Amino acid sequence: MTSTTGTSYTSIPNQKYRRSTRRSRQRCNPSDTDSQSLSTLGYFQTLPLEIFQMILNYLPVKDISMLSMVSKTISNHLMNYISTSAGNRRLLLRDFHNLELPGKGEGSYILEHYRSLGLLLKRCTLLLPTKERLKYIHKVLSGVSCFKLNGCPSPLHCLGLQCYGVFLQILTAGWDELECHRVFNFLWELSNLARKVQTVVSSKPGSAQKLELRIRLYCRSVLLNHWIHRSDSAFWLTRILKPWPMVNQARLLYIIFGPVSSLLMASRHVVWQKMIEGPTDEASLKGLAEAIKLLYDTEAREWTADDVISLMDELSVVPREWLMENNARLLILSGNSICFMFMASKAVNGRVAELARLMVFLALVCEKDLYCMDWAVKMMQKVCKVFSTPGERNNFLQCLENAFAHLIMDMLQAVLSGDHDEEDSSFLNLFHLVNAQANFHKEILYLSMGSSSSSS
Repeated sequence: MTSTTGTSYTSIPNQKYRRSTRRSRQRCNPSDTDSQSLSTLGYFQTLPLEIFQMILNYLPVKDISMLSMVSKTISNHLMNYISTSAGNRRLLLRDFHNLELPGKGEGSYILEHYRSLGLLLKRCTLLLPTKERLKYIHKVLSGVSCFKLNGCPSPLHCLGLQCYGVFLQILTAGWDELECHRVFNFLWELSNLARKVQTVVSSKPGSAQKLELRIRLYCRSVLLNHWIHRSDSAFWLTRILKPWPMVNQARLLYIIFGPVSSLLMASRHVVWQKMIEGPTDEASLKGLAEAIKLLYDTEAREWTADDVISLMDELSVVPREWLMENNARLLILSGNSICFMFMASKAVNGRVAELARLMVFLALVCEKDLYCMDWAVKMMQKVCKVFSTPGERNNFLQCLENAFAHLIMDMLQAVLSGDHDEEDSSFLNLFHLVNAQANFHKEILYLSMGSSSSSS
């Protein structure tokens, strides 16, 4: 009996346990499915797709981009929404020419919108390969004509390319160089930029003014202007220039960063004769100087010092040989390191007369633009140390004094000829040069007297 009781006691609970286990599993299966769906769609699962998309119409773009990070399922739903006509109208604003809307000065609101859109598409496409990401993004943006190189009829009054640029900057932030190479190649082919650049660098300067200006606007607004780090700017500028021979690189650099006319916006164009016809101002050279500094920077690994020197040499004859004063002003704006490197190269290669003449114009620019003349004297001292023998150094100093004398005589002859323009620039140039020579030698005397007194 004891054994019977024990058997019944142990067997009955075992049967109940097995049955209850089967029933609990059957009950849990539907709830497991529900919880998996909730983990991907959340409470949006209970809404029809149309209602979900209507809700998106009321969300700021930044909030939508946060929503895209919840799950892959929601991200896919958002990608589908962006591709719809409703999503297109909602997200692809086209107020590129309406720059004075109330409370939306200078188009800053639309630039901020496209920054947010860049972040949204960056997050939505996070799991796709780079090639597929670019295809999808191109499909989304392809209907916006102002994003294309030749798409807008009035590009000078349009923020379209700038919006495309800030979008691209946010989209590619943090991508490695290989991915950015693919982005550049994709844009290069998409805009047919290679053929267009080939046209402008191989034809007579100014013969394709509209195309030159469009290339300038596209390269600056889309590829160059919006990067935070100089290394990123150097990377994209290098991608633009490196496919071309050095002579074409110089032409292209002038198109992108050289001076443009100050005429009415509708008739603006690259001014090719600016560096040839007369002395120019700092504003006309600042863009070129900043680009050269960017390429010379240590982070631009693909450019050597010789590359930068060669580029500056080629630039100084675009479209013909520049006035020496404009060369000197560009060197000063490019900074001490580049200026010395450029002049030292001439010293090493025996171009002493050319170096001496350039030194005179550096002094003249310092006088005209109110730079400290002791800078020019210290630059001369550094260049003198490049010469290997005292004889070479003395020859350079003699050439320097001869250059001062010859240039003063040339300017005096221009004054005496009586062929003056309205501003009487010949006399003014002579005045500046005489003062430059006086101040240059005054600084040398200060240095020599200072060193004499300290040694005694």
